[in-house]
Amino acid sequence: MDFEKLYQDKLITVKEAAGLVKDGDWVEMGWGALVPVDFDKALAARVDELKDVKIRSGVVPYNPYVGQADSTGEHFIYHSWHSTGPERNLINNNQYGAYFIPIKYSEIERYIAENANKAAVSVIQVSPMDKHGNFNFGLSASHAMTSFENSDKVVLEVNKNVPVALGGFRNYINIKDVDYVYESSNYDMITLPSAKFGEEEVQVAKYVVDNLRDGDTLQLGIGGLPNAIGSQIAKSDLKDLGVHSEMYVDSFMEMAQAGRITGKKKNINPGRQVYAFAAGSQEMYDYIDGNEELMAAPVSYVNDVDVIAAHDNYVSINTVLEVDLWGQISAESAGSRHISGAGGALDFVLGAYRSKGGRSFIALKSSRINKEGKRISNIVPTFKPGTQATAVRSNTHYIATEQGIVNFKGLSTWQAAEALVSLAHPDNRDELIKEAEKLGIWRKSNK
Repeated sequence: MDFEKLYQDKLITVKEAAGLVKDGDWVEMGWGALVPVDFDKALAARVDELKDVKIRSGVVPYNPYVGQADSTGEHFIYHSWHSTGPERNLINNNQYGAYFIPIKYSEIERYIAENANKAAVSVIQVSPMDKHGNFNFGLSASHAMTSFENSDKVVLEVNKNVPVALGGFRNYINIKDVDYVYESSNYDMITLPSAKFGEEEVQVAKYVVDNLRDGDTLQLGIGGLPNAIGSQIAKSDLKDLGVHSEMYVDSFMEMAQAGRITGKKKNINPGRQVYAFAAGSQEMYDYIDGNEELMAAPVSYVNDVDVIAAHDNYVSINTVLEVDLWGQISAESAGSRHISGAGGALDFVLGAYRSKGGRSFIALKSSRINKEGKRISNIVPTFKPGTQATAVRSNTHYIATEQGIVNFKGLSTWQAAEALVSLAHPDNRDELIKEAEKLGIWRKSNK
């Protein structure tokens, strides 16, 4: 097969690619670091020509142009599968033009195949075609192939700067299965700045790391606390750790380069660092490029509870916004204010606990300081109306703050409340005790 001829036959411009979108269409526009930026710009430029175009994307590391183009919701309606800061702002500040799609991330492929409106066009950023006619999108394998299979038109934005992420499956597409390709402006890869962390985050990290063992397989998220945990692991004497995580972040690279990650003890995909998508620094993208140690795979595999649980000594580490005195956790909203999404938190919490020797850790700072300088507890009596519970109290295993760490399995309601008050900042404890008394979950003998 003459792959180069097929490529030339299907080659169009980005303007022509954006021109494929018609009134009323649904458009699937990539995920994470492989969101097609040039297509985003070209489609946004057509705002006045189009009506009722519904766009789906997620984990977009910049302010999407289509989201900025129309605040009325008459031309473009932006939908986020999982939100970054820019998407959060669109949803919270744009009453008519941007919305969230609630999902459990492990189910997104099934949503697309069975329940979501079929996309007229699905487009993602890819690496240049290889000699076999393949384009790699392993940096965001996630649900890309499922999106292609359930769209009327498959369009690729070719960028020479996209790293080739190897080792997995359903992480590439062949030119024969593509409708159109166009060559991008070869812009630099979209990076995520590394979140800073301070002494409180380091203390939380130490409590978590003290509960890790040689040979554990890790899942870790993104942000200041996960970065602190990764940094502490890199400095530790832990050995032969493994990786099976929905998101590959800089912390994993740091741990691997420090010799902490080998994957030798993994009973599934030994020696491989498995992930559904990756986003972070250019250094991390360079580390992933051509690295057979990594394994890019669809999220329906990576986040499957049964796959997670089948790993011995699996450790899930998730950061959250708030915990209530019943032991529920919220990682996706603050009242009715949208923050991010459920993601894979619940799957990893459940899967880790089911794992032989597994542990699930919820990590958060005990409090925060608001604009008025008042200390606000992140451990609350009950959630505000509108706050979404990402995991319920029966799911909770370990919770860690800078004040300590507690295993909540088997605790009664009063024991859990007492433990949570001990994890709260000392300035907030008396008020929490009063509220626990009102709720009927406090034993006076334990004041």
